[in-house]
Amino acid sequence: MIADFRSDTITKPTPGMLNAMIEAKVGDDVFGDDPTVNELESKLAGLFQMEAAMFCASGTMANQIAIRCHTQPGSEVICHKNSHIYLYEGGGVSLNSLASVRLLDGDRGMITANQVAENINNKNDVHAAITSLVSLENTMNKGGGACYELDEIREINKVCKENDLKFHLDGARLFNALVAKKQSPEDFGKEFDTISVCLSKGLGCPVGSVLLGSKETMNKARRFRKVMGGGWRQAGFLAAAGIYALDNQVERIQDDHDKAKVLAAVLKSLGFVQKVMECETNIVIFELIDSISPQHFVSSLSEKGVACVTFGKKLVRFVTHLDITDSQLDQTIDILKSFKF
Repeated sequence: MIADFRSDTITKPTPGMLNAMIEAKVGDDVFGDDPTVNELESKLAGLFQMEAAMFCASGTMANQIAIRCHTQPGSEVICHKNSHIYLYEGGGVSLNSLASVRLLDGDRGMITANQVAENINNKNDVHAAITSLVSLENTMNKGGGACYELDEIREINKVCKENDLKFHLDGARLFNALVAKKQSPEDFGKEFDTISVCLSKGLGCPVGSVLLGSKETMNKARRFRKVMGGGWRQAGFLAAAGIYALDNQVERIQDDHDKAKVLAAVLKSLGFVQKVMECETNIVIFELIDSISPQHFVSSLSEKGVACVTFGKKLVRFVTHLDITDSQLDQTIDILKSFKF
């Protein structure tokens, strides 16, 4: 294998991260006495200036717990039609929360305050589900790593407050957005009721996400986490990786973005590529010409030692991450340039 661009979830812990994990002080998180888990939760809550946090096994778990906290059976969640919570979480909104979804369209997977306002159901109409929650995704995976502008988020928050709706952020790649847009965590903490932050993507941890919110919401969330079988024991070994990443591996995310932009620029020049989605962060999505199937293209590259994934009709996705070296990127570009079609 020359390079694996399938996802930024495939990263391995760095030597420094492994050492931090080995040396972690641990307890039993179900009893609340794992000091390293408590430190990670406190650290992230402090960064985002939110009251409390809860370490979870995955981003899906964190998102689903948040939705469960903010809805009742028969509620409706407003989100983009390409949202992770809808497409990639196993129908969890309906299974875990007995809620439905109002799916909106929007440029590169992002929605606007006006769209939200236009899609809130009348609470007095017994025929309609009760709109309870708005969920955004930042960066937007299916939108090629697109980032929301803070001004739009503030406008959506205003609509939520005016209509007594909760506001959740699926921040699976939020640190990519923070680095790319030069934004601060507290800017987001001010706007959302809950935020999920994934540690196992750009931050390079082996596993885990953290859900942030108020103390009241996190107390409720811990109960739902337990019901889902998500109670940790000596989770401090994993939490130590998160602390190390936050201290040492945030600024380096810019390198992933730079590599992705180089890759996107090369792809735009190649004859078998019809269109490359705008590249803001570490995700490169491109459309192949009609005569090439994504499956054939991905298989052909795999035979040459480059792994990537199909991502919809005629689409292919590359994701850069900390395990992609300059040499691997150069070799990949040479392979792309020599692709026969």
